[in-house]
Amino acid sequence: MKLCITAQGDNLDAKVDPRFGRSEYFIFVDTETLEFEAIKNPNSDAMGGAGIQSGQLVVEKDPDVLITGNNIGPNAFQILKTTDIVIITGVSGSVKEAIEKYKKGELKPGDYQS
Repeated sequence: MKLCITAQGDNLDAKVDPRFGRSEYFIFVDTETLEFEAIKNPNSDAMGGAGIQSGQLVVEKDPDVLITGNNIGPNAFQILKTTDIVIITGVSGSVKEAIEKYKKGELKPGDYQS
């Protein structure tokens, strides 16, 4: 299972970033091996369109699940909903804690509305 988690740093000890489009990093992690790739979000300081561009970046990496702190804006959501990516919002703590909670079945997607 491949997760994408918004993060405030480039490692598994970083805090989950509450933002999606302007998240500092996207961490893509394999839940079985915990091997990960941290990608600095080139849109974190964008004047506009950060959500759409960040959504496209995530879609290109093809994760199974996206985990983030707060809701995703409507423009980014339009990009993400064209895929099979499961969206989980309202997550806090470290990236490592989010992975563990997901693996234990403690994080569930809701009836997502942007």
